[in-house]
Amino acid sequence: MEVAVIKNSGEDTGRKVKLPKDVFGIEPNDHAIYLDVKQFLAAQRQGTHKSKERGEIVGSTRKIKRQKGTGTARAGSIKSPIFRGGGRVFGPRPRNYDFKLNKKLKSLARKSALTYKAKDKCVVVLEDFNFEAPKTKEFVGVLNSLSLGDKKTLLVLGEQSKNVFLSSRNLPNAKVITADSLNTYDVLNAESLLLSESSVEKIENLFK
Repeated sequence: MEVAVIKNSGEDTGRKVKLPKDVFGIEPNDHAIYLDVKQFLAAQRQGTHKSKERGEIVGSTRKIKRQKGTGTARAGSIKSPIFRGGGRVFGPRPRNYDFKLNKKLKSLARKSALTYKAKDKCVVVLEDFNFEAPKTKEFVGVLNSLSLGDKKTLLVLGEQSKNVFLSSRNLPNAKVITADSLNTYDVLNAESLLLSESSVEKIENLFK
């Protein structure tokens, strides 16, 4: 599959880049995508939730009423979960929600996501560019020249560019990552996938 290389001004360079078929043209695996996205979102959770159980509540351990003769159930400490202000039964504890996925499955999921974008013709290859200084206005200008100003976009760079990253940071619908940080969630979450010319080869090498 060949895609035209476009300048950041929106003009055609006259060159074309071939997207490797074994990355952008495989048979997509939806279950692999589901597992990879599930793991990505699970890893984002802080897992710092905590509630106090009866052993952690501050209060007296005096028996609050006699054992028999009250006509109600026997009760000991005021910290019992059955009383208002008592501890919570089986409350949440800090935990890690992340889980392991095999490298081959993660690779299959990412290639499947890239294939879907290529099939939907949502992949745009840009000539490598950089900004002299971080300017959000310049990054917005690039998106507008590609008619993507109102769309959710993901720009994948071959190498890290601080100025490009900082220029996009304030835009809620734009995200900039490097090829080695490519993940299934970001690819599927974007309406348009922008690949810098140098990132295409790096993505191909990444999934060999």
